[in-house]
Amino acid sequence: MAKRESSFLNMVLTLLMITFIASAALGYLYELTKGPIAASKLAKLNNAITQVVPEFDTIPSSEIYKMGVDGDTLVFYPAMKDSILVGTAVSTFTNKGFSGYINLMVGFLPDGTIHNISVLEHKETPGLGDKMTKKKSDWSVQFNGKNPAEFKIKVTKDRGDVDAITASTISSRAFCDAVDRAYKAYMEGGKK
Repeated sequence: MAKRESSFLNMVLTLLMITFIASAALGYLYELTKGPIAASKLAKLNNAITQVVPEFDTIPSSEIYKMGVDGDTLVFYPAMKDSILVGTAVSTFTNKGFSGYINLMVGFLPDGTIHNISVLEHKETPGLGDKMTKKKSDWSVQFNGKNPAEFKIKVTKDRGDVDAITASTISSRAFCDAVDRAYKAYMEGGKK
């Protein structure tokens, strides 16, 4: 077999062929995994809604409504039982975490009382700020059953009623910021 002479044209064609094959494989894998990833995200969302509102018999993720707040969007998931509103789950956010963005699901009863809170996403420091999740500690339980109309959603250092996570005041303040944002939006127009 004769050895081909290496030329610029041969190298470009070989590189184009490799690029085409790699991009086709990547596109195929994306299409293959797109459905299962979407189903997993929906299951995670529905699980978070189930955790933060009282028992319901509707599908809250099918009756959502949104509200623009602070340059982003809060998503409201009303939960009904026997056609009566039993609670609303609010997907809220803050950018004030020690490591930036935090996403929470806050469940409110119709009167604005916090039923429960679930952390959806964060990048806080392991062993410190990540104690906001129920897997790491029960710190967030102090919000349950509290109505922000009487319970100041600020850490005690800021003259509020929330005990901060030890050695993680910034993460605690961020958590409070996200909960307060959800409460204000819910009371201003999120109750439907």
